[in-house]
Amino acid sequence: MIHKGEQFAGLTVALVTPFRDEKVDEDALRRLVDFHVESGTDCISPVGTTGESPTLSHEEHERVIATVCEQAAGRIKVMAGTGSNSTREAVRLTKFAQKAGADAALMVAPYYNKPTQEGFYQHYKAVADEVDLPIVMYNIPGRTGKNIEPETIARIAECPNVVAVKESTGSMDQASQILALCDLTVLSGDDSLTLPLLALGGSGVVSVAANIVPGDIKAMLDAFSSTDIAAAQQWHRKLFLLCRDLLGLATNPIPIKAAMQLLGRDSGEVRLPMTPLSETDKSALAKTLGNYGLL
Repeated sequence: MIHKGEQFAGLTVALVTPFRDEKVDEDALRRLVDFHVESGTDCISPVGTTGESPTLSHEEHERVIATVCEQAAGRIKVMAGTGSNSTREAVRLTKFAQKAGADAALMVAPYYNKPTQEGFYQHYKAVADEVDLPIVMYNIPGRTGKNIEPETIARIAECPNVVAVKESTGSMDQASQILALCDLTVLSGDDSLTLPLLALGGSGVVSVAANIVPGDIKAMLDAFSSTDIAAAQQWHRKLFLLCRDLLGLATNPIPIKAAMQLLGRDSGEVRLPMTPLSETDKSALAKTLGNYGLL
């Protein structure tokens, strides 16, 4: 089957938002964009969960999108985080992303207010009707409090510009059902489940670990697409322990920012209510990075 959003297949990185002295560090953000261009990353996704979007003001959120699009300058695709639990806010942010030059919008399911399945449908349809930009749904019930059911996802997929779903339920059954019901491109929203999802018919990943090892994740995707399954499995096993710590030691993006700090790639600052990684966990992370060959 031809999937709708195959222009977003491959590796998208869920970009961190660098902070320095509690302000967005725009110079560091521009350097991150350049790093991913040089690394051969296919697409960057600013101001998602990893980008600490809930702690950014509306002005900062827009500024990060604009800065990333400006620095990307057509050299790499940009999938801007524009989701909200307010439909009007999601429309406004998505319109802004389109005007700024983003290639797509990554729209998380409305969180906290827990809409009905009909509410999810109407929310995405309202944005899709107002904005002529490819939309990638983002379903992460562990964060939002409610699952968008596969049947609802298939219904939303009827909107012409809804092209893909970032699948973060951790359920292979849910992913299989989406693939069986509609022609959306399915992207893994969980680094450790990327290879199993590819085996089901997924097309890529929106990755946290790619903030530090984009080349390795790309290598796993490339091995799979060239049907070198043994090499893809080998990459999966190597990446698994790293991904486990990056997503398991504390809430994302605390560990990935700590890792970037240890690697001299970022200040490592997070914004409250996020707090820095504890010294014990930082030691464990340093050991993992050392075992991986990064430190």
